[in-house]
This record gives sequence, structure tokens and C-alpha cells, in this order.
Amino acid sequence: METILICDDEKDIVSALQIYLKAEGYRTLCAYTGRQALDIMHREPVQLVLMDIMMPEMDGITAMTEIRSFSNVPVILLTAKSEDSDKILGLNVGADDYITKPFLPVEVVARVKSQLRRYLRLGSAAPQNPDHLVVGSISMDTKGRTVTLDGEPINLTPTEFAILELMMKTPGTVFAPRDIFQAVRNENPIGAENTIAVHIRHLREKLEVNPAEPHYIKVVWGQGYKLERQ
Repeated sequence: METILICDDEKDIVSALQIYLKAEGYRTLCAYTGRQALDIMHREPVQLVLMDIMMPEMDGITAMTEIRSFSNVPVILLTAKSEDSDKILGLNVGADDYITKPFLPVEVVARVKSQLRRYLRLGSAAPQNPDHLVVGSISMDTKGRTVTLDGEPINLTPTEFAILELMMKTPGTVFAPRDIFQAVRNENPIGAENTIAVHIRHLREKLEVNPAEPHYIKVVWGQGYKLERQ
């Protein structure tokens, strides 16, 4: 029986999620601040964490960052619609997925099952070294600021490097142009669509055998871009 830690300062949300997850056969533990979640993680075996971002005492991003220092269990963030920049930050520091409030509990259950299948299928493997990211034939040294493709060095601009790093940290995640822009430039995303489209085109020209039929960086129409899982 897998154990799910639910952390949210809204007790009604915690209670509702408990009901649905227990009905699916999961054991649940509850916390109402990030600090409480960390205390539980140090005491109890947990296979997945549902973590709200905005909480008193310690917010979800800070708590999740600390969790990643000792555990690679899946973390799904529970976020408000207004927290787009926090979603990107959360994914950058190790979150596996996020769900926007208000949500249907059945959606949460489906996401939980999906993340647990992947986590357990991989045998709880150690998390990828954040200093050395690998997706397919692309290898990135985040400290040395270098990228290779099939062992050959690829010259990227600082912005191209930042966009690729964002995508390589969470392959398969779809990023809207404005979110990419905010994550790599930390500016008001005016004109983000065109600016990011140009950077994506240049990345494809450097990484893809045929940029017109990309193998790695894909468009999700109406949503944004993602780095395909390999």
C-alpha cells in the first residue's frame, strides 16, 4: 500500500483528497504547512507528495526544495491560477507535475496513479544529477555551461542555454511561451510569443537533424513547447 502525503493549509481540501485517495486503497498522511510536511517525511515512508504552494510557516516551493535534498519521491504541486511563475519555479527545482485549483479530485487521483506508476516502474531510482542533464543524445553540464549532441559540442547563446536547461529538467512538460520568457528573462512577457519562437527555431537548427521535423523540441498547438521524452 503506497503512502501519499497531502500538504495544504486548507483543511477542506486535505479532507476531500483523503476521501478519494483512501477509496483507491492508498494510505494518507496530512500536513498543513511545509514544515509539518518535512517533519513527516523524515519520520514516515512516503511514496508521493501532494504539495500546496502558498502556505504559512514554510511555502511549498521551499519545502519541496528541501525534500529534494534527501528524497526523489514524486511531488505534485497544487497551485492557484495566479501562480504561473511559481509553477515554473517548482518544476525547475524538482516538482514532477502540477494541478491548478480548483480541481476535480478524480483528476488528482489520475495524476497520482500516473506518477506512482512511473516512480515504481523505475524502481525508485536515484534522481538525475542536477549538474548533468541527459535527454536522448543531448547532454548538458549545468555548472560548466556546456552542451553536447552525440558527444559533439553545441554552441548556444545564454538564452538558448537557459531555455534548453528549463526543458531538460522536466522533459515532457509543456511550457507556454510567456512562462518560458519569464523563467529565463525574468521580465514582463510582452512579445513573448515571437521572441521565444525565434529562440526555439535557433535551438532546433542546432539540435535537430531536420529542424522542420523536430525529434526533440515539439510544438503543442495552442499551449506551447516541450522537450520530448526519449
